[in-house]
Amino acid sequence: MKLNHIAACVTLLFSSASQSVQVEQTWQQHCASCHGEQRLGGMGPALLPKVMARLNKEQALDVISNGRAATQMSGFKQQLSVAQRVALVDYIFTPPANAPSWDAKQIRASHTLPHPYGSLPDKPVFEADMMNLFVVVEMTDHAATILDGDKLEPIHRFQTRRALHGGPKYSPDGRYVYFASRDGWISKYDIYNLKVVAEVRAGINTRNLAVAFDGKTVMVGNYLPNSLVLLDAENLDLLQVIEVNDKAGKPSRVSAVYTAPPRKSFIAALKDVEEVWEIGYDGKLPFEPRRIAAQGYLDDFFFDPDYRHLIGTSRDDANGQVIELDSGKHIASIELTGMPHLGSGITWQYKGSNIMATPNFKTGEISAIDMSDWQLVKRIPTKGPGFFMRSHENSRYAWADVFFGPNKHVIDKKSLEIVKTLQPAPGKTSAHVEFTRDGKYALLSIWDDDGAIVVYDGDSLEEIKRIPMKKPSGKYNVYNKTHYSRGTSH
Repeated sequence: MKLNHIAACVTLLFSSASQSVQVEQTWQQHCASCHGEQRLGGMGPALLPKVMARLNKEQALDVISNGRAATQMSGFKQQLSVAQRVALVDYIFTPPANAPSWDAKQIRASHTLPHPYGSLPDKPVFEADMMNLFVVVEMTDHAATILDGDKLEPIHRFQTRRALHGGPKYSPDGRYVYFASRDGWISKYDIYNLKVVAEVRAGINTRNLAVAFDGKTVMVGNYLPNSLVLLDAENLDLLQVIEVNDKAGKPSRVSAVYTAPPRKSFIAALKDVEEVWEIGYDGKLPFEPRRIAAQGYLDDFFFDPDYRHLIGTSRDDANGQVIELDSGKHIASIELTGMPHLGSGITWQYKGSNIMATPNFKTGEISAIDMSDWQLVKRIPTKGPGFFMRSHENSRYAWADVFFGPNKHVIDKKSLEIVKTLQPAPGKTSAHVEFTRDGKYALLSIWDDDGAIVVYDGDSLEEIKRIPMKKPSGKYNVYNKTHYSRGTSH
């Protein structure tokens, strides 16, 4: 009996070891390219128990099997057996042997400063309207292109960190652009001199960054560790690490962080705690967050034009919510079943009121909301779920994509009707529009390795030219971003 018992234990041990090897192989083959070899994140989020507070094993199995709508996460029901999928679920809910950490000491040790602030010439090394430049993020080989918005020609292409996320942000004068990568690297790039001037790793898995309206500080929101990291904007020196917890100590990822110029503050939504944080930057360090209660989790949020109200929603909620920031009170629920990532809604004047329009993660429709009473004005049917809407104060049209798909809808802002549906590259994803500073041209991305920027006349909607690029995603116009145009994200 004793020998039989030992033999059974050895068999179980080898079986367990074999399963462990197999799940590691499955992970590396199917998952690591997006979520990282050590599950610390990449193009996709980190998959560790401490950062999946809102996901249970049953839900995780469904995502692995069937994918997740409006993301690059495709289902593996056809490629992996039930046993393999269940093993992956167990794997991602098992803490790693060595828990990842990234503290102030490690942040400071990662800091590099090839060109300290003030050491490079203050005159651009090329001639162009510096306010009508675009930074175009190209995903295939992790690069960015500086594009002249007048000549509609590339000026310079340079390598970036891997998997940029959340959109680059500019200094108030437009000279510098700040990038955040999914794996936590923050890079400061001098457009005048076409050089990376400072870098620091602010986290392990980062959501996005925001630049203060006064240009003095940069705030970074992290998924892992659960933190907000404050950097000095000049050289990216670390100023403060704010651990993100509720009053009882429950940790949370940061859904997104933005700057609110009139309020002289950063606003951060929390993914695992029902709170919004406002961190004023018009004072002395350390900055202290003001906690604002939310009715549910916020996966994303948006401001009204005066930054008096925050409009937020969760991927799983049936409605959006409106919070008045001065009072910190929930004042309305709105018919909004899902917002795009990182606040891609836009606003414009419609029949004497401000309206907000946003695509929908889950269904093919655009919601138009009257911001005076928070009532639904119209649902505009589209050919599928979308990520981005864009317009310009000088344009009569709003543009909306269908992601992932070839269609680009053009909407008349007065009638709220789709007046044209473009297919600039049938069979390829058409994504993300951004306008030149005067609204004359609309630039659209063909989201493909053999892709292009397609330039349209903003009024006639006729194609002007194509600029070949490698999977261009976002395009960010210096003037529109630094002047907080109502037709683009901030």
